[in-house]
This record gives sequence, structure tokens and C-alpha cells, in this order.
Amino acid sequence: MANSASGMAVSDECKLKFLELKAKRNHRFIVFKIDEKNQQVMLEKLGSPQASYDDFTNSLPPNECRYAVFDFDFTTNENCQKSKIFFIAWSPDTSKVRSKMLYASSKDRFKRELDGIQVELQATDPSEMSLDIVKGRAL
Repeated sequence: MANSASGMAVSDECKLKFLELKAKRNHRFIVFKIDEKNQQVMLEKLGSPQASYDDFTNSLPPNECRYAVFDFDFTTNENCQKSKIFFIAWSPDTSKVRSKMLYASSKDRFKRELDGIQVELQATDPSEMSLDIVKGRAL
């Protein structure tokens, strides 16, 4: 069992679904949560390829921490279609201190399991991960 200092174990399903998002583009986003009892990061929700950014932000609980990845499609200033995979550490101010510490201490190890993340965002309220901010970080 991993202890909270070294980070959580990561379920195989998390890695598999991330590979599907990255390679096959089967999912628009994935939301992950830490299962404290089993000491591992688990899959919580998958967004279909047609899901919008609003669908994604609405799947993050307002008072609980989560990790998430979002496959963001955009057009560059040169009119090229591109996509970038965002890792979002969602840690709302209203969540429990213990939960914030657990997610913060496990984040780097979890991110290392997901090879192919291009941009990282840390958000404590929805305004810190608005679509404008995501677009700005993608370009």
C-alpha cells in the first residue's frame, strides 16, 4: 500500500482510459477521484467525444477535490486545428483541508502515470479554469 507521503496507487483503469483519450480520442474528458479507503486514484467519470467544456466543468463537484484531464480542441492564430491535453487539479476552497493535502501530495506521482499531458492548471474556483484561460494556455 502506498502511503500519502509517496502518493496513491493508480488503478489500471485510469491509465487505460487516459491512453484511449490520448490515442483513440474516445473521450473528451476524464474525472478522477482518490479512494481514501483503498489508497488509490480511481476513475469517476468519462465524457463522450461530443461533450462540451461546460459538461466537463459541471462534472467537477463544487466542494470536493478531483483530478481531471480534458482534451481541448482549438484553432491556432495561423488557422491550424490542434488539440492539447490539459491536466486540471481541482481543489475548491470549500473542500476539506485533509482532502486538499491528500490531492496536493499525490498529484505529481499521479501525473507521471499519465504520459502525454501538455498543460497543467490548478484551480480553486471555476473562474480559474474558465474557457478563456484554457484557450490562453493552449495557444
